[in-house]
Amino acid sequence: MRAALVVVVALAVALPGCSSGTTPKAPRADSTAPVIAPGRPGEQARTLSPEEAATAVPTATANAADVKYVQDMIVHHRQAVDMALLAPNRAESAKLKGLADRIQDVQGPEIQYMSTWLREQEQRVPEHHARHEGMPGMATPEQLEALKAAQGKEFDRLFLQLMINHHLGAIEMSKQVLTGGSHIKIEELATDVSVEQAAEIRRMQEMQTAP
Repeated sequence: MRAALVVVVALAVALPGCSSGTTPKAPRADSTAPVIAPGRPGEQARTLSPEEAATAVPTATANAADVKYVQDMIVHHRQAVDMALLAPNRAESAKLKGLADRIQDVQGPEIQYMSTWLREQEQRVPEHHARHEGMPGMATPEQLEALKAAQGKEFDRLFLQLMINHHLGAIEMSKQVLTGGSHIKIEELATDVSVEQAAEIRRMQEMQTAP
């Protein structure tokens, strides 16, 4: 997975010779080596000071923002998968059916990954129908009922409308944890979610405008 923060470090390594009576010293990184932080989309990369670099690199320690993101994203992904499961018997567009298959193929394993991560952190895994009031992009019960009742072109139209909004919500949630989280695996996950769902949004927008 891609990390949002790529650290480019030039190591100055001292490798002293070994003798039978001494223990080799570990390689040492020069504290003045540059650390380059790529900017967010639309921003320039910049060189961090040693003090900034010490806190900028994600750690293997989770904070509350990481846990909340993973718990919420499990609920968010589950709704996307539930919506995608409707497509085979209701959609008219073959491209939309293919997109729905991809959503299941990508987000299903991500749900498993996030559930495992939460258990490793000794945190609660949300129930399947956990509450999601205020979560960005989530479809309302009324919208889901309308989607279930639709067929053909009307289903395609509603699905694209709801799923684009759903993906935009996931990207917004990912931006928040990239700012407030601390665990490197969750940074990598949030970066992947943002990239893959932005690509799918472009595909869905093309489907909306197709004749």
